[in-house]
Amino acid sequence: MSIVVARDLTQRFGAVTALDALSLTVEPGVTGLVGANGAGKTTLLRIMLGLVHPTSGSITVFGTDARTDPLAVRATVGYMPEGNCIPKDQTAADFVAFAAQLAGVPPKDARRRASETLFLVGLEEERFRFLGDFSTGMQQRVKLAQSIVHGPKLVLLDEPASGLDPAGREQMLALIRRLGGFGINVIVSSHVLTDIEETCTRVVMLDAGKLIRSGDLAERRSDVSITVEVMGAVDGFARDLVAAGLDVSVTGNRVAVVAPDDQVFDIIRDSATANGIGIFRMGRRSVSLEDEFLDSAGGAA
Repeated sequence: MSIVVARDLTQRFGAVTALDALSLTVEPGVTGLVGANGAGKTTLLRIMLGLVHPTSGSITVFGTDARTDPLAVRATVGYMPEGNCIPKDQTAADFVAFAAQLAGVPPKDARRRASETLFLVGLEEERFRFLGDFSTGMQQRVKLAQSIVHGPKLVLLDEPASGLDPAGREQMLALIRRLGGFGINVIVSSHVLTDIEETCTRVVMLDAGKLIRSGDLAERRSDVSITVEVMGAVDGFARDLVAAGLDVSVTGNRVAVVAPDDQVFDIIRDSATANGIGIFRMGRRSVSLEDEFLDSAGGAA
């Protein structure tokens, strides 16, 4: 069963269109929701939770309409917001236990779950300290704890590594990977594409409120990118590569080639021979998510 299904989802705030006839399906697993700031990521998460009603279109979470039955949706979903919203005068244990009770967990079980969840996120020693004394990284982990303490089927994480130093960022990414290992469905919203590559198995790309790509990251990573530096006239060489069905771009004497498999090396060799040019240097690298996003966003524009 699909986790989230959106059909022709549109959200306007006055003259601003945050989501533009968006249709997508999110499958089980850990999914990255990526896009530049203002692409519509946070708006989409809030619509999933029933906190914002779309201008038009529909969205369901585990088959439940988020607009007509938001309480049923929120009973199965955990949410880690981007903003700093935790009370500074409460201890971590009290705050996370309170979040569990709000989700319907009995008080005694809520205290036990709070302790276990804070242990999971690495705050077992600090759970009785006031949140106002916590560092940014510790506060982010508390926000993560309150989003999972009630055992949700789906967790929505909005920029979970925002404001963290390199060590804190790696700790947060490791925790997200652990959630996926526990079988919890996760949607991670981020504009830092390397974070998505490190934690997610699927990706949804938004640009200006429109869907530009949705799919499995493993499929994307099967592509290879070759940079070829040549000696001689490059135009005929590049034309032959394009005629062979390759994605080619030329900058000076450098030719960038994207292909689905290693047969590209044979095509490059044969095209260079046919055009009488020499290959000065050739290097291979995986196509990054950033490369793909920039190419897709440029094409959508």
